[in-house]
Amino acid sequence: MEQEHKSVQKMWKNYLTSIGENDGNTNKNYTSWYFCDNEKSANDLAKLVREGIKRGTTSLYYWYELENEELPTEDNYSIITDWNGIAQCIIRIKKVDVLPFKDVNEEFAEIEGEGDKSLKYWQKAHIDFFTTELKEQEMEFSQEMLVVCEEFEVVYK
Repeated sequence: MEQEHKSVQKMWKNYLTSIGENDGNTNKNYTSWYFCDNEKSANDLAKLVREGIKRGTTSLYYWYELENEELPTEDNYSIITDWNGIAQCIIRIKKVDVLPFKDVNEEFAEIEGEGDKSLKYWQKAHIDFFTTELKEQEMEFSQEMLVVCEEFEVVYK
């Protein structure tokens, strides 16, 4: 497992202090991660989150199954980093839905805040990304595949 950049732990500590939970007796935990599979996208999307434009993200349910990983839940916290692992902001999940890709609507595409924020743009970008991701598993993307749609808010910059 990769070592967290010191900025991640520092940001989390500063956040806890800002909400009066700096004594170490907190029940809050966090994950830290960056978006996408390349530096430009990771950094661009982290900036959109910091600016409050990107307020959601979508991933394939398949990856949670494959990795036997728990799905995100409401009130989970994540520190969004840039490609190099440097903390950019802290988000709190507000809502999680699991649904077929084809059922994601215009409202959620706008919440994701990417491109022109249209459903058409959202679909193309995600189909391209998921298709590339699935090639490693020798799988093909299908509009019937389940996706995990997370809505979040920035709680600390």
